[in-house]
Amino acid sequence: MREFDYQRAHDVAGAVALLDADPDTRFLGGGTNLVDLMKTGVERPARLIDIRELPLDRIETTPEGGLRIGATVTNGDLAAHPEVRRRYPALAQAVLAGASGQLRNMATVGGNLLQRTRCGYFADVSRPCNKRVPGSGCPAVAGEHRNHAILGASDHCVAVHASDMAVALTAFDAVVHFETADGPGELPLTDFYLPVGDTPHRETALPAGALITGITLPPAPVAAHSRYRKVRERASYAFAIGSLAAALDIRDGVVRDVRLAFGAVASRPWRAAAAERVLTGAPAGPETYAAAADAELAAARPLPHNGYKVDLIRNLVVAVLTELAEETPR
Repeated sequence: MREFDYQRAHDVAGAVALLDADPDTRFLGGGTNLVDLMKTGVERPARLIDIRELPLDRIETTPEGGLRIGATVTNGDLAAHPEVRRRYPALAQAVLAGASGQLRNMATVGGNLLQRTRCGYFADVSRPCNKRVPGSGCPAVAGEHRNHAILGASDHCVAVHASDMAVALTAFDAVVHFETADGPGELPLTDFYLPVGDTPHRETALPAGALITGITLPPAPVAAHSRYRKVRERASYAFAIGSLAAALDIRDGVVRDVRLAFGAVASRPWRAAAAERVLTGAPAGPETYAAAADAELAAARPLPHNGYKVDLIRNLVVAVLTELAEETPR
């Protein structure tokens, strides 16, 4: 491992100033992703700024009736919080579906958003990878890609984003808050992750030197009737091969409100806007749910060995929405 300096930050402004002074610096939260990447040589920072002591570890109700989640809240605390479980159950389920209990107790909300892909070519510094070395190529296109993207990919990168939590946050229109040397800013989570295009190494729209300070969830009554379903290759700790965050409001047999986001199918959590448009105002039922999934998946461009994900996501949409519909109070 490359030698590096380590320093603790005690306030947000000080943390931002330290990073601004040295671009070859990384913020350290729980370290559950960054430290692994340092061990393999993918990340080689000259200095780590530990932000765990910053006052960003609270979950609070906003004046509008939503939730504000601090960036250093652990995934374990997020999943256990009573207001998260009551108002946004799919978010709590998504967090519990990710990693192990020990990792959830270390990993932070801000770090979860910034975790890197688990593509094997990215993690192996002996292989080309456009995310690691722009312009070096994407061997996954013609190589091992069974768990890679079917939506929004390009010839330059077909890796998927690994977060479960971010999928649920995307479904509920979360907003990411950050601080820079020029002051605070915010980004809707749907704009936070950049399209792959020909620059897959540019993963987020965060300004240079920015520190994520928190996430806001706007009030969303439909979110109280939501679910996260994750499909993985084994029942224990494993990354998704496909997942769905869904919320559904049905009145008099008609879909009045719906939220859908897919996971493990793109370089970012995939908000299923086309499917939502098909569903809103339509009769509730399996045929409608299938038609909505097909409308979203019409844009899918699977590779030779990951076309199964199209059927997987379609079946997830139908199954989860059917379950939510059956549980709707009558």
